Amino acid sequence: MLKKKYPPIIPKTKEWPVVKFSKERKKFIQAVKNKAVEKIMAHMDEKNPLRSALERALYQEKLRLHKKPWKVDPPDEAVFWNRVKKKLTSIDDNSATEDKVLHSILEEIITRYAHEIAGNFKPSYYRFFIPPLITYLFSRLLNAFRLSGIQYLFSKRYRLQDKIHITGEVEHLRKLAKLGTIVMVPTHFSHLDSLLIGWVIHALGLPPFIYGAGLNLFNSKFFAYFMNIAGAYKVDRRKKNLLYLETLKTYTNLAIQWNCHSLFFPGGTRSRSGALETNLKLGLLGTAIEAQRINYQKYGTNAPKIFIVPVVFNYHFVLEAPTLIKNYLQTQGQERFYVEQDGYSKSSKVIKFLIKFFTKDSDISVSMGKPMDLFDNYVDDQGKSYSKDGKLIDTQDYFVTQGKITASRQREDQYTKILGKAIVREYHKINCVFSSHLVAFTAFELIKKQHQDLDFYNLFRLSEADLVISYTTFSTTFSQLRLAVMELSKKKKIQMAAHLQTGNITEMITHGLNNLGMYHAKKPLLKNKVGYITTKDLSTLFYYHNRLTGYGLEQHVE
Repeated sequence: MLKKKYPPIIPKTKEWPVVKFSKERKKFIQAVKNKAVEKIMAHMDEKNPLRSALERALYQEKLRLHKKPWKVDPPDEAVFWNRVKKKLTSIDDNSATEDKVLHSILEEIITRYAHEIAGNFKPSYYRFFIPPLITYLFSRLLNAFRLSGIQYLFSKRYRLQDKIHITGEVEHLRKLAKLGTIVMVPTHFSHLDSLLIGWVIHALGLPPFIYGAGLNLFNSKFFAYFMNIAGAYKVDRRKKNLLYLETLKTYTNLAIQWNCHSLFFPGGTRSRSGALETNLKLGLLGTAIEAQRINYQKYGTNAPKIFIVPVVFNYHFVLEAPTLIKNYLQTQGQERFYVEQDGYSKSSKVIKFLIKFFTKDSDISVSMGKPMDLFDNYVDDQGKSYSKDGKLIDTQDYFVTQGKITASRQREDQYTKILGKAIVREYHKINCVFSSHLVAFTAFELIKKQHQDLDFYNLFRLSEADLVISYTTFSTTFSQLRLAVMELSKKKKIQMAAHLQTGNITEMITHGLNNLGMYHAKKPLLKNKVGYITTKDLSTLFYYHNRLTGYGLEQHVE
């Protein structure tokens, strides 16, 4: 567990991979444009002509501007797409210049997309503003809100390392970051994740990573400024057309080829259900595999290897939980689940959340998974890959056909699926059970058992009087589930927080109840005045319960 800040593995800023990358920004954007155009043209044939692809993109973009406009959208968006429409409608189908004009329009669109996506990392700004700002903000909250006046002047200062625990093979990761390119793939539960992972990377002494940030976050000029200089590239999830998606994938592919350490959330967005992601977005993962193959084609045995590092964030409570779970239930249940409009799900004030977190006895842990190659093999400190039975593997062989390294879309798609499953498996292994997770799982499963005759969605229509559990039943079940989790932990199928490993069951339950309900106005779980366990918000309780799904723990609830 991290209890110190590590020295940087690359002390000189000018030697950071992302700095070298940023100095060649114009050249890089041009390379993205050229490669994206080449890939898109490879998709085109008689059944899928370029003109149809351009018309589909135009239609979808005009629809986006009409139905989902954002403040961050460039002011000339409508003008640009009207110009594209005019060019397309003016082409004579029989014109000898049709192909040339269509290709020119394609290049114009891809160039616009590439400039929109590209980050604008500024090393001097990053070094003097980003890590110090995050550290100061967190540390100030941690100490100033706990203590006041004379206490603040003379009391021992709390460090971020006392509240944010980083577990995993840190030294292993630091060694690999010197040898090859790291692609970090965290779970995604909260908007706090991006801020937190930035601090973690800095605390581990790693150079800054490039990462994708939702374009909607750039609506704020303040956040846009800091995300730009921190290396963020922009991802617009409204855009689903082939031209944009191919440009985005090309951007990440080339960045990895240029040896930039990268970070993206393979779940695509925050987990609405509160569960660990199991259905990952494979597009960006596929770019890493393609980049590895191209590196081997270019450099042979001297090619830098790409290492995947899964990361799981462990929170006692998530700021946006009530909103996220209601969105999930409404999407899944449709007419069977009715969203009750209240003010609580909309009171997402980040600063209020941070103050609450740092003034209470709550922790965050960041579980770093064991680094692996792109083919579900663990690697040693020298970056060498080993199979499950301990045999040394040359990962070039994964791309060899008839003695040569060749491209195969079908083969690389299969490797991507295998990698996605491996990441999900690692998420479950490094997931750390907190007391809050266990009390939520215990309570929701008992409520389900008490109302077995009800359809799942009808559970959420029960009155508060029907959502009551005797403390004896709750305590007994909690104890049984804790023992089941301990057995899983011994088999290295899950991790367990220190506060659940020893001590009094009653104290563990109290710890879980206090942490689970510390922010939400409607308490997802509490002990009422007469000593029964109950809930004020069953859907939010369900959200926290879901963190422990997928382990078969339900069988231990009688």
